[in-house]
Amino acid sequence: MLTTRQWWGDVVLTVVLLAFVLVITTVAAGQQPEARPLDALGYGWLVVAALPLALRRRWPLPVFVATTALALSYYASGYPGGPAIVVPAVALFTLTVARGLLVAGVTSGAGLVAAYFAHVAAGSGWLPGVGAAGFATGVVAVLGIGTAVRNRGDAVRAAREQEAEHQYRLAEQERLRIAREVHDVVAHSLAMINVQAGVAAHVADRRPEEAVRALREIKEASATALADLRATLAVLRTGQSRAPAPSLRQLDELVEHARAAGLEVRLRGRPGELPAPVDAAAYRILQEALTNVVRHATRAGQVEVRFWRRDGRLEIVVHDDGMGAVEPKVGNGLRGMRERAEALGGELDAGPAERGFRVRAVLPVAEAG
Repeated sequence: MLTTRQWWGDVVLTVVLLAFVLVITTVAAGQQPEARPLDALGYGWLVVAALPLALRRRWPLPVFVATTALALSYYASGYPGGPAIVVPAVALFTLTVARGLLVAGVTSGAGLVAAYFAHVAAGSGWLPGVGAAGFATGVVAVLGIGTAVRNRGDAVRAAREQEAEHQYRLAEQERLRIAREVHDVVAHSLAMINVQAGVAAHVADRRPEEAVRALREIKEASATALADLRATLAVLRTGQSRAPAPSLRQLDELVEHARAAGLEVRLRGRPGELPAPVDAAAYRILQEALTNVVRHATRAGQVEVRFWRRDGRLEIVVHDDGMGAVEPKVGNGLRGMRERAEALGGELDAGPAERGFRVRAVLPVAEAG
């Protein structure tokens, strides 16, 4: 569909081209005394031949056929020669750009053959070889220029589409990243708050000091969650990287939250220094694994967290001693952990062990640096 700007552009081009043809033909008429005098009919013929150009984008093929027939018939009428051939040349250029070389080439070739034989049938004799060759060369030149412009336009559109697709994928990846961050922050904090609220409700009458301690834990957990959530949501509002940067340097804090929820946490090994992407992914995986123990493990009292580095990889294992563990349903938490690992070229598996439930993540370290 044509835009208003394109429509007015075509109208202006038609007017300018028509004025050019009329002026040059009028001047040329004075140098051709043997030609038929350029009267109102001749001028009208030139005007009618040029006017279809205003519709060249909408109907390129009919416009080319019409302008070609009118221009050639004008030349055959005996009126003075002039640049009227420029009109079908512009129409041919538009046809080539719009429909491609095959359609334009076949149409213009058929037009050339028909015009040639019409010229001969009219008793004008065979056209000189030089004139015919020059005319054909002009047609080929217009076809070549139109094809080059069409190819250039196709290349530009393809590049724009690729860039748009690239930007869309980046946006999707960013939305997924933020969704994982929000889920991890909210799920972990709410799980801890839920456990502490249960403790406070259970001991409020008999051991009020424990209830007070549980309420303080709730206050700290909710404050941390709100701060992380605000920082994460700021990314959506501003597009700037203001989200919290999780790191295993906060491991002690994470373990304390689990212990405050009533778990005995045993640490085996240390993660050591890690590249920032691996560090963040390892923290979130460990956070989600501990949160799942708090939320889903039945009668879990102990959880072992093991770090093991070898062959340029970091292995993280979180194993609880809960009862009756079963194959998990794939939810946002498990999906998010697996996506984090696979995004770095690692892997993650989770399922029931001999006793309890085990999450094992392997993250490349040397390759991700």
